[in-house]
Amino acid sequence: MDEVKEFINFWDVERHNLPFEIDGIVLKVNSLKQQRQLGYTAKSPRWAMAYKFKAEKVETELQSVSYQVGRTGAITPVANLKPVLLAGTIVKRASLHNEDIIKKLDLHEHDFVYVEKGGEIIPKIVGVNTEKRTEESKEIEYIKHCPECGTELVKVEDQAIHFCPNDLHCPPQVVGRMIHYVSRKALNIDNLGSETIEQLYREKLVENPADFYVLTKEQLLPLERMAEKSAQNIISGIEKSKEIAFEKVLYGIGIKHVGETVAKKLVKNFATIEELKNATVEELCQVEDIGTKIAVSIVDFFANPENILMIERLKSYGVQLIKGESTNEVLSNVLEGKTFLFTGKLSLFTREAAEEMVEKHGGKNISAVSKNLNFLVVGEKAGSKLKKAQDIGTIEILDEQQFLDLVEKQ
Repeated sequence: MDEVKEFINFWDVERHNLPFEIDGIVLKVNSLKQQRQLGYTAKSPRWAMAYKFKAEKVETELQSVSYQVGRTGAITPVANLKPVLLAGTIVKRASLHNEDIIKKLDLHEHDFVYVEKGGEIIPKIVGVNTEKRTEESKEIEYIKHCPECGTELVKVEDQAIHFCPNDLHCPPQVVGRMIHYVSRKALNIDNLGSETIEQLYREKLVENPADFYVLTKEQLLPLERMAEKSAQNIISGIEKSKEIAFEKVLYGIGIKHVGETVAKKLVKNFATIEELKNATVEELCQVEDIGTKIAVSIVDFFANPENILMIERLKSYGVQLIKGESTNEVLSNVLEGKTFLFTGKLSLFTREAAEEMVEKHGGKNISAVSKNLNFLVVGEKAGSKLKKAQDIGTIEILDEQQFLDLVEKQ
């Protein structure tokens, strides 16, 4: 072991002279016989392990703190640093995450800070050199108003993040909501990417998802990098999106806390957008896995006249806001009472198709590994979910073919 430690210490220094970056050393048992005796876990050999070097740390000056607004209105503070070389790249910025982190670090204006890369990838501030702090340097005060629209920020009591509540008119939130609407898991509108949507917003051609349906090819053609064929593809993609199922539209319109799974459950219980709009918090809470937080969010969404106008416009343009015949179609009850979760890279089917199979055969999809999970279906490079399932011990682990065999057992 002394020789191993000596080898590690040598390369901890000499790695900086290599013409490429390394972040550690792999230690292996040399004997093939011992390797066979030690064997493998589901993910890796027991006869080899990685030793990671301590993350490289550098000191640089904090020049300023700026604030970014996300699609949901969450505010993220960002440290703007004097450029410094760290682990092979020039670092200029580092996320500060939230106000609590700033207070914990006791950051002051123009502090000299220590920066390292988390997992050798993402820069983060890990400390402050207070000895270099001057008397003129003031403690950083977190902003009170949105940097994009000026609205006063709110902070939810049990959360660390500040939010801009102006979700319908704050530019990054407006653009983010439209990008979400056209995304693959929602309306899946091809050729309508984030840059194009930002251009359309700047040109005042779109302000909410309903505006896509009145766009013309003539309005698109003057945009940067927009050719005749691209413009036609976008118009065709928008037209095709009118065939997308209600549950995906519901997910796409971006009601807070309504993800894919929640949208499916809502559509199973409320056949039309009108029924959902008129539902009370109590009625919504009766739906499986819908709690007060989600229910209140849905009621608040439909209480806003601007959202109602958008929904009415979508309906008038022919977007699916009524449950289709196949949404609740059950082919068998062979998986009834069983819960499933899929992990890793699937090759025989997509995750979306697999989850649909589970539902069509009476089973239930859940989002996390727990004692309530019956089957974990694993593809290639399955990660932490597989290990957790093995640790619990009561979860049956299947490969893709075994899952298909289970479904076909009718």
